Amino acid sequence: MSNYHIKNLEEYFQIYRKSVRDPEGFWEEIAEEHFLWRKRWDRVLSWDFTKPEVKWFEGAQLNITENCIDRHLAIRGNKTAILFEPNDPNEVAQHITYKQLHTQVNKMANVLKGQGIQKGDRVCIYLPMIPELAYAVLACARIGAVHSVVFAGFSSVALATRINDCNAAVVLTADGSFRGNKSIDLKGIVDKALEDCPQVKSVLVAERVGNNIQMVEGRDHFMAPLVQAASAECQVEVMNAEDPLFILYTSGSTGKPKGMVHSCAGYMIYAAYTFKNIFQYQENDVYWCTADIGWITGHSYIVYGPLANGATTVMFEGVPSYPDFGRFWQIVEKHKVNQFYTAPTAIRALAKEKIDFVDQYDLSSLKVLGTVGEPINEEAWHWYNDHIGKKESPIVDTWWQTETGGIMISPIPYSTPTKPTFATLPFIGIQPALMDENGQELQANQVDGRLCIKFPWPSMARTIWGDHDRYRDTYFSAYPKMYFTGDGASRDAVGYYRITGRVDDVIIVSGHNLGTAPIEDAINEHQGVAESAIVGFPHDIKGNALFGYVILKDDALNRDSDSLRTEINSLIADKIGPIAKLDNIAFVPGLPKTRSGKIMRRILRKIAQKDVSNLGDTSTLLNPDVVDQIRKIIGV
Repeated sequence: MSNYHIKNLEEYFQIYRKSVRDPEGFWEEIAEEHFLWRKRWDRVLSWDFTKPEVKWFEGAQLNITENCIDRHLAIRGNKTAILFEPNDPNEVAQHITYKQLHTQVNKMANVLKGQGIQKGDRVCIYLPMIPELAYAVLACARIGAVHSVVFAGFSSVALATRINDCNAAVVLTADGSFRGNKSIDLKGIVDKALEDCPQVKSVLVAERVGNNIQMVEGRDHFMAPLVQAASAECQVEVMNAEDPLFILYTSGSTGKPKGMVHSCAGYMIYAAYTFKNIFQYQENDVYWCTADIGWITGHSYIVYGPLANGATTVMFEGVPSYPDFGRFWQIVEKHKVNQFYTAPTAIRALAKEKIDFVDQYDLSSLKVLGTVGEPINEEAWHWYNDHIGKKESPIVDTWWQTETGGIMISPIPYSTPTKPTFATLPFIGIQPALMDENGQELQANQVDGRLCIKFPWPSMARTIWGDHDRYRDTYFSAYPKMYFTGDGASRDAVGYYRITGRVDDVIIVSGHNLGTAPIEDAINEHQGVAESAIVGFPHDIKGNALFGYVILKDDALNRDSDSLRTEINSLIADKIGPIAKLDNIAFVPGLPKTRSGKIMRRILRKIAQKDVSNLGDTSTLLNPDVVDQIRKIIGV
């Protein structure tokens, strides 16, 4: 029995028991047998959740790119590593072999070195989903630079915040990006961001769209000529197991985004091992995750996990609706995709369209379907199962987070019986616990609680960049000696887990974690706004949409409501990005608050959902009358 490839339910339970009984022995065996090391570890694991401090494979030395590229060259050199499918279906797809990837990554690494980048320096990458994005990520890893990828849909303010937080010296971007039938001026966004980032020495610009852009002399350089002139040979930087590999920012419920730091060895092992098993990848399969590399899903399951397994991974530049709603399925047929991993938001949007968009394509190559980003609702699950998988391709409903680095709870296809809306069983080595409000662990099944993890796993984030106290306070203070996920969950009679959503003020919209505080801060900058509160409410396509309750200042009360709404959403788009715009905005005289001044979001959520059957006791509020006033305005 190979611990590296689980083939049935009995084997899952055997390997799971082993991984929990002897975690160090288990992960040591995986590390030893399936990866390339420059130096062996002195110790498999040391940890203390009170500090919190976690170290895996201490003393070991490696470079993740040797595991993702170099070791495949002898046997898979001519195999497609990255299959780039452009936004425009008439543009030819690129099959980038492992040999070509090796050359391009080395060249990009030498370009970065030419800009003065050394081991430990941070490089901010703000690129569209083009091959240069993958090259840049791997080039940083090759020379020991810490990459910080920022999703190229974020605003200049959000970008500047992230550049400054990690003190990046170089920014990689493009002249623009294609998104369906429009293009976005990425370089303009970078220029605006850099007005507040004096430490950035150089900007490297990939040419994709052909936009007429401003180039700042001495700072900005086109990428292609530099890459062309660079050597195709680049020695890897030998990294310690616990050296940082990358920083990836995630929205906090309060204040600025959190830069989660992932380390080299543990992250590699867990991303690779989960990829192999959760997608049941076989040597000649074509695997496609539709995420953007700007998110953790793209880091772990477009780049590092697949490449560490010598897989062929599809990288898609476009959107599911362009040129029409059959685009995903056209690509599946065209490249004979075997594993398909996408977000419930995309599934819901496609399920609303005519079924002809699906039926005209041959999807018989599909073996495994996956979902990520948020729990999938039952209706979308059945549509996906019936029409895309034809009831033959199991759906892996995966639960995990930026902080976890890899998938934590998921079915193993063809092994775990699936159940709509349930992420099912913990992955190998993961020890979940459901906690009650008094901090006691709920031992039985058929319970609801707060989801914690009792024991470290290799790919967990090690800290928040520059703020270890915040890391401890956010994840390890609510339940002593446990990692608190911030999610609620239920466990059914057989022990399957179902994620019930965030328990703090983070709302998942279209698979994106959006903290309410930064959105409220943006709204409150409007000169006519006194105060605001954001809640989520169910949305057919996005899963959740955002509802804003806004108190206006006296001098704005007589202004036109529609133009105020437009101005507020423009502010949000500028400060955070278009994904955070509000679907509904209600102008209200006040907000329901406790006597200590805390906004009762539970009441606001109920009103937004038009479910006022049980608002609870409002008499204890500081201003109980305001609830009736808000209900009247909204008409519930």
